[in-house]
Amino acid sequence: MFPCARILSSFQSRTILTRALSTMTTKKLLFVKHFDGEPKPSDFKVVEEKIPALKDGEVQFEALFISVDPYMRPVSVGKPLGQKMFGAQVARVTESKHPKYKKGDNVVGYMGWETHPICNPDTLESPFGAIEKPLVLPDFKKLPLSLALGVLGMPGNTAYFGLTELCQPKPGETVCISGAAGAVGSLVGQIAKNLGCKVVGIANKKEKLDWLQSLGFDVTIDYKEENVDKMLSEKVPQGIDCYFDNVGGEMSSTVLSHMNMFGRVAVCGAIAGYNAKLHH
Repeated sequence: MFPCARILSSFQSRTILTRALSTMTTKKLLFVKHFDGEPKPSDFKVVEEKIPALKDGEVQFEALFISVDPYMRPVSVGKPLGQKMFGAQVARVTESKHPKYKKGDNVVGYMGWETHPICNPDTLESPFGAIEKPLVLPDFKKLPLSLALGVLGMPGNTAYFGLTELCQPKPGETVCISGAAGAVGSLVGQIAKNLGCKVVGIANKKEKLDWLQSLGFDVTIDYKEENVDKMLSEKVPQGIDCYFDNVGGEMSSTVLSHMNMFGRVAVCGAIAGYNAKLHH
């Protein structure tokens, strides 16, 4: 998904100019071509439209932070072309004709990739098809509002409940995480450490491994530079009790061969196959 992040970064830099020049228009990033391999700039199109007057029950927002998440890649396969790119954002209410949202409120919700979206919160759908109203955020004090898209948002909930409810790790057990340097994986490792577990993180690049070690990970493995099977045998001879899988593919087959009896697996993602080329 990193190419999408670069595309969105460019989109957001233009957004700043839009805010400075006018609040009468909104910019949208449209999804115009299904991804074949990694997402490319040509798969998107930026359009600028006049902001319509609010109808009863509607709210106008100003995007503050827009999310880029791995789930977008597989979910996009079933999405029609030409629509606004879906996703969550932290936004501020700039105008409201809805009783539960007032001007100045900060919210998190699935308003998509748009600078000044308008929607009826009561009918807003998530990318997964369910009605999901934007959540009015509490006062974050000095903490950044972007946390509502991270540790206090979907990645944090995924990490906490995926680990504690599905894997149910016990003190002294070994927890292995693939995609360990990602938004979810890095949180899983920290939660596991707080629960008294030994934590093994699989990622790539020295900078990421160093960062994981600074978070308290006991063992880190570079899956591109090291043989994962060999490293698990050498560094984790006690075996793995809980596996939090963000990657899928060959790596997961390798990790599963090191699981202990009655081990638990949380299947969170399959990033290894998300950017696979389409076969026609």
